[in-house]
Amino acid sequence: MRVLVVEDERLLADAIAEWLRREAFAVDVVYDGDAALERIGVNGYDVVVLDRDLPLVHGDDVCRALVESDRETRVLMLTAAAAVRERVAGLAIGADDYLTKPFAFIELSARVHALTRRTRPAAPPRLARAGIVLDPARLEVTRDGRPVPLSRKEFGVLAELLRADGAVVSAEELLERAWDEHIDPLTNVLRVTVMKLRRKLGEPPVIETVPGRGYQIP
Repeated sequence: MRVLVVEDERLLADAIAEWLRREAFAVDVVYDGDAALERIGVNGYDVVVLDRDLPLVHGDDVCRALVESDRETRVLMLTAAAAVRERVAGLAIGADDYLTKPFAFIELSARVHALTRRTRPAAPPRLARAGIVLDPARLEVTRDGRPVPLSRKEFGVLAELLRADGAVVSAEELLERAWDEHIDPLTNVLRVTVMKLRRKLGEPPVIETVPGRGYQIP
């Protein structure tokens, strides 16, 4: 799942991004509304965590642009204004959820998780296939009942393969969903990650390479 954090308080923006990365999200960060519009025009995001009071382009205008683009991206709006009328105004222009500063990071990540479930068809609480069970909420994976400790990127790639329900997922799709915008599309990081995943999941192998198309768990 890919998230864009738009927040002009740089320390807060970077802290939010780091927290969400611990939850196995791929996170991009920008610090003003103009940069947000640029990223949104280039990349697809499941959720945008959007500060309302932004420099250059106001958060309201960023939200409106997202709504007008007819994307499935969800917006979690952040603001220091606690008044009910402020929250109502934010929701009225198209925000999907609203969080008042200061907030607990655990609540923010819970709201982001909830919003990601709206960007795709509803998925079961746990993903299971070929003896593998992945619990997104607990960040836990087992195979045939055996715990499988994974890195955040390994977890993200496995989750996307399980969500595909047997279909092939291209390398481009995996790079877009499990890494941030700084990933080099020509890098071999995905191949290395899949290799490590196969080793950790054990025998018999469950992740297949489909030449010219990508990867799948049939």
